[in-house]
Amino acid sequence: MTGIIVVLPKIDDAKNMKNLLVRNGISVSGVCTTGAQAIAMADNLNDGIIICGYKLADMIYSQLHDCLPFGFEMLLMASQQIIGGGMIEQGIMCLTMPLKVHDLINTVDMMAQGIERRRRKLRSKPRERNAEEVRLIKDAKEVLMNRNHMSEEEAHRYIQKCSMDSGTNMVETAQMVLTMMK
Repeated sequence: MTGIIVVLPKIDDAKNMKNLLVRNGISVSGVCTTGAQAIAMADNLNDGIIICGYKLADMIYSQLHDCLPFGFEMLLMASQQIIGGGMIEQGIMCLTMPLKVHDLINTVDMMAQGIERRRRKLRSKPRERNAEEVRLIKDAKEVLMNRNHMSEEEAHRYIQKCSMDSGTNMVETAQMVLTMMK
């Protein structure tokens, strides 16, 4: 789930924004009035969206944006003068005030879907094997090649297939091959 933090200078405005989002099916992780509070909340989440105004009690939006942990995006709500002035940094989504509820909901949904896609892509990315794991797989292939007269490719495919069939990763399967064959 994408963490959403609402940061507005007035706590009542922040709570009203949270209630609006919740009524429209969007879960909100927290509300606060300062950039420091938002950064502290963001540090406890993996990724998410900061919904904020132009000026907070302790900093402006760009300072907050610079301090956000990796994986966080910002949705800035500001007047047309500020947004249209060309002063907004790259990578910050903007909505002009006064807000239209459907614009807010659609924008937050779109940003959350983008974060979810990025999260899935990172999860599906195969992790790098360390030297010990590479050595285990290589040793298991050598044992299969020597004992069963397989080519390296056949031994690799055998370990890969056994790994998929048993629901274990290739390193665990290679360890099993080495244990059983030695």
